[in-house]
Amino acid sequence: MREVAMQGSAWPIGQVRIHEIDGLFVIAFHGDIDIAAAVWILPELDAATAPGGRTVVLDLTPVEFFDCYALRLLCRAERRVTERGGRVLLACPHPTVLKLLRVGGLLGRFVPLQTLDEALAAAGCEEAAG
Repeated sequence: MREVAMQGSAWPIGQVRIHEIDGLFVIAFHGDIDIAAAVWILPELDAATAPGGRTVVLDLTPVEFFDCYALRLLCRAERRVTERGGRVLLACPHPTVLKLLRVGGLLGRFVPLQTLDEALAAAGCEEAAG
């Protein structure tokens, strides 16, 4: 498991954990995901979404704050994964983030599931059917 976090900041900053669960690639965002966090997260996110043909679960369940710049991170990850023949699932129970997705016209691009377990189960079903 890899973690990226900004050190030495007085402000809470987001981080990303990248790991595998039952053969599925999970990118979990933690804490405050904003423009400051994106600077640190982007290189790891790009490395994690570089390989092709993967099913990737973007896990937002541990997120505490999420802004419009964080939406750009999600869209970038989704685009990179799908361009390489993979698929993306989103675990997101937060009403505020769901509202951002709706207002941004992104609910067609992302189908949010309430929990990481639901996303992993959905990914498992997709893998079995594919």
